[in-house]
Amino acid sequence: MVSIRSIVPTVAFVPTVAFVPTVAFVPTVAVVPTVAVVPIFLSAIGSDAMTTSDLSGMRWSLLDEYTGPIDSPDVTLGVCQDIDGLFVDPEPFPPPEVFTLVGCDPAGPLLEASRHVGTERAWLPTVVTAPDHPPGRRPASCWQYQPGYCSCEEELIDVTVVARRPSVAGNGLVDLDLRGYVRLLSECEPPEVKPDVTGFRLLTFGNGSLGNCVDVAGLWRWRPAAQVPPVTLIGLRPLAPGWRVVEGLKITATVLVVLRGGRIEGHAGVLSATVVSARPSRLGEGLLDVVLDGGMDEPAPSGAREIYQMWHDGGPAEPNLWARHDRLLRSMWSRLSTLGIPERRTDKPAGATYHLDGRFVTDIDAFYCALGEAINGPGGFFGHDLRSLEECLWGGWGPPLRSGWCGTRPRWRAGISPLVTTGRRVTSSGSGGRRSTWTIW
Repeated sequence: MVSIRSIVPTVAFVPTVAFVPTVAFVPTVAVVPTVAVVPIFLSAIGSDAMTTSDLSGMRWSLLDEYTGPIDSPDVTLGVCQDIDGLFVDPEPFPPPEVFTLVGCDPAGPLLEASRHVGTERAWLPTVVTAPDHPPGRRPASCWQYQPGYCSCEEELIDVTVVARRPSVAGNGLVDLDLRGYVRLLSECEPPEVKPDVTGFRLLTFGNGSLGNCVDVAGLWRWRPAAQVPPVTLIGLRPLAPGWRVVEGLKITATVLVVLRGGRIEGHAGVLSATVVSARPSRLGEGLLDVVLDGGMDEPAPSGAREIYQMWHDGGPAEPNLWARHDRLLRSMWSRLSTLGIPERRTDKPAGATYHLDGRFVTDIDAFYCALGEAINGPGGFFGHDLRSLEECLWGGWGPPLRSGWCGTRPRWRAGISPLVTTGRRVTSSGSGGRRSTWTIW
């Protein structure tokens, strides 16, 4: 048991790489929703016409945030009792690819990694390839989101430098072989055709410099698209005025969670597909079973159904229920724990001691689960990544306290020992002018 008088250090004290979950280093098969950083309370959004009877027995709500003018209100299209295809086990993890940075002048962490080929220090969480287009020849499909940065960028993730050799591209330059993955996003075109470039700037995810190179071999090629299982909306009750569910209808909607009692919260992914057929459902009068030709942007693993069901029924009644799940589901658990946060929340009184049960903390996702429960009870939330943890530390999510660690951490050390830094302290102003100090011993 570990006693804490507040929370772990802020981002200034923790190596960024320690917080990048393994599940993030996959292409399109990543299944953990990334948008639910903080809870969203949506019981009133797009639901003016909803009544208690509309939500009776329903588990999911479809919110259209995508069609119509940009300033138009979101519309609840309907609610349904189940979604076949919402929970799907991910495809087998793909083997890593090999990319070559040709004519590379490495800098910063990339230079350091290239000096330690064959060791753990050759690993990098990400390498962004930012193209330099010839003046006036930027592709029509490319758009700039800020000066010097464009949509032609690609991100290599979970990268290990496996070889370094002199390059024929120029004196002093090297060719670096990297083993890793290219991040494939459902909303972006896969990197199949190399853009017109004069070279590449190499960046960290936060735009820190990793040097530059002439070319990136092995990046631009065809890759098989991830298979998206088709979805069937079971027991759908259409609610939007004039919304007729007919063959050929295009549906793009955020899937929200309907909790017992009618609260609509959370985020279970985005559905984008076309209606293949719609027929009356056996589940009740006025309900439809709707077959679609596509599915979720990121289906949740099948084991997540149990977690969603638990939150639908009111949340966990005892601590450490997350411990029986694997790391992927623990990550989902820490994110879904936002479903149990009341709409009106206040900090707990300062001065108390909270005990973090570290018996099952074997990785960073387990740490966030245990931390949330230490502060806010079974199923409690106190961050699921660095950004949300920092937000919690500013108040509104738990106690504004002085912090410290004591006791041993035998099962933690391999997974999250970088969290602990000796003799470091930070003081910052929280909400309402409170000042909170966290000390790591």
